Amino acid sequence: MKRWPSALLSGELAGKAELENPMPDFEKLRSFLDDVCIAHHIRGRIRLKLESRAVSVDVPRAQARAFQSLLDRAPGIDSVQVNLLARSCTVHYDPIVIPERAWADLLGGIASDAAEILERILRDTYLEIGNAKL
Repeated sequence: MKRWPSALLSGELAGKAELENPMPDFEKLRSFLDDVCIAHHIRGRIRLKLESRAVSVDVPRAQARAFQSLLDRAPGIDSVQVNLLARSCTVHYDPIVIPERAWADLLGGIASDAAEILERILRDTYLEIGNAKL
């Protein structure tokens, strides 16, 4: 099974994002997904859950908000509801834009065409947010 590399942006771009954007760099947001699992998934709707062993209650708040902000702006995402107490996030998405298999592959570290589509959407949206704040 092929795994995604942990570093997705160059150090230069990540450093620039930290200086000019209050949002964590993309690599930090991407690593946040390492502790996220799929709680429930039907075509067009997925509920993601932060594994309880991952981090203390206070740590993921900023990352969760940044990730929600990223998802809110991503093409193919219709709505995002985050429940910090339940440590979960429900995402309504367009399965024509984001393949249903993309979520499981991306979160499972499987380098598939579907995961690449979702990864590219998230990375491009992150860069657009950063460029909009420049």
